[in-house]
Amino acid sequence: MILGILKEPSPETRVSLHPEAVKVLTGTGNKVLIEKGAGVSSFLSDATFLEAGAEVKERQEVLKEAEMIFQITPLAPEDYPSLNKGKFLFGVYQPLVARELMKTIADTGVSLFSMDSIPRITRAQSMDVLSSMSTVSGYKAVLLAAANLPRFFPMLMTAAGTIAPAKVLVIGAGVAGLQAIATAKRLGAVVEAFDTRPSVKEQVESLGGKFVEVPGAVEDKGAGGYAVEQSEEYKKKQSEMLEQSIVKSDVVITTALIPGRKAPILITKPMLEKMKAGAVVVDLAAANGGNCEGTQNNETVTVNGVTVIGNSALPSTMSQDASKMYSKNVQNLLKLLLKEDQLNLNFEDEIIKGTCITHDGAIVYEPLLK
Repeated sequence: MILGILKEPSPETRVSLHPEAVKVLTGTGNKVLIEKGAGVSSFLSDATFLEAGAEVKERQEVLKEAEMIFQITPLAPEDYPSLNKGKFLFGVYQPLVARELMKTIADTGVSLFSMDSIPRITRAQSMDVLSSMSTVSGYKAVLLAAANLPRFFPMLMTAAGTIAPAKVLVIGAGVAGLQAIATAKRLGAVVEAFDTRPSVKEQVESLGGKFVEVPGAVEDKGAGGYAVEQSEEYKKKQSEMLEQSIVKSDVVITTALIPGRKAPILITKPMLEKMKAGAVVVDLAAANGGNCEGTQNNETVTVNGVTVIGNSALPSTMSQDASKMYSKNVQNLLKLLLKEDQLNLNFEDEIIKGTCITHDGAIVYEPLLK
């Protein structure tokens, strides 16, 4: 197969396939083309890719010649006319949100594999892009909060007296939340965490965090590790208990997402007004509307003395390791799709079926069809 790596549009700094993956893929009989300068923002030169066995080309050449095309972010509208039936496209497309785009891609005849739709099953863990990138986001969110907080994270015993540790609240104990808890604890903060799933309590406590539990939560094990919509009665109790933790916290990191839905509002404006002056909120759900009423996507704003950072693109701020992790996820998916350099498009496999959004001129992704 001929694989093509495209350069990401700014401000995205990652690259979809790392030279380590390129070396493996070319070593098994595949040809890899890469757009000139595609790895530069990840501190990977064209020469590095050449050494790994890739060929450096212009963008239009890659689009024309490659049978499989890799770009993390969706292609630009001007790229689609260069595609034709039989090509395969890999990236992060949020199919439940970008429904019109899915129709556009289906009309081209291209088979789209959206890496954020990898089923959350044990066999697919090594391909789970969302988990990999959430690890980066959770880690970086804490560093961002620490850089913006006007006080120390750890307790300090100094000649000038004792400084109490910062109090950090993490809302949502998925992969990003757990990484945030671990990072905040390493920095010496006192950490609390909230999640609607009681099953994560043990994980939170194993990392040194205190679990804020609201009785009566509904949990769906078939939701792929995500939270599910809760009753109005539960939401009221949740809001009351969360407010108690939020107003005493120096840092609040929110990570709550529901697939295909607007992110739930967990920090209201009245709560923001009660928070300490100088406190910091890092909203990792900003791209989906945010968990905080004061959030503006890709912006840092101040609301009544509270710094609210809306950033869902933190993986791009750690392009080297984020690229390596994303690339490994893609490489593991390709092990399923490529058998001895031949395409193995087995729709009986739940990973292939769950990740393929469009094929043969139609949308085939079941959640969209429903």
